[in-house]
Amino acid sequence: MPMKKTFTAVSVVAGAAVLFVAFHAPAFAQSGMQGWYKVCSKQQAIDVCNTMNNVVSDTGQYLTMVNLIEVTGKQNQKRIGIQVPTGRLIPEGVKVKVDNGKEKIIPYMVCNGPTCIANDVFDDTLINMMKKGTTLTISSVNFQGTTNPIEISLKGFSQAFTGLGIREQDFQAEQEKLQKAIQAKQQEIENKMRAEQEKAKTGS
Repeated sequence: MPMKKTFTAVSVVAGAAVLFVAFHAPAFAQSGMQGWYKVCSKQQAIDVCNTMNNVVSDTGQYLTMVNLIEVTGKQNQKRIGIQVPTGRLIPEGVKVKVDNGKEKIIPYMVCNGPTCIANDVFDDTLINMMKKGTTLTISSVNFQGTTNPIEISLKGFSQAFTGLGIREQDFQAEQEKLQKAIQAKQQEIENKMRAEQEKAKTGS
């Protein structure tokens, strides 16, 4: 779903921010980018920048994604969006903590497919803590009542957040190049396996 349609489909910036995360995060989560990075896009009279970090397990399983969304233009707002897997206790919300600081509770707003999104406004206090801190801990509670903390390094956060960011068009172009490279590599592996199987059949 194009971002332009996303913004015209909602009447408040909060809704736009949530939908931005819901429809764009899957692509970002599958990207080859590591650590903190920022993607910006201009939509009519609104500028949107999303500073994000996604965490996956060694097996490629999605664990969590943090989005710091800045909307400027006719309306200005800053929102934090956090994605976690489904099967969470909704009343608990998602807890955010920088190093040993005080926890901030982000309420859940929507569940979309395999993920749930917590969303709230953020202020300079949180950003300054993240700029000076070393670790961001994201904690959610699963349906069994077990807390699942995820630690995210804050190395590179300040540079990403204050930087100009990547244009969404350039980001999508890089995504396409990455996808083609992955497909080519997969095809190469398949061709090699097929050749080895044929070689084994002929006994040569």
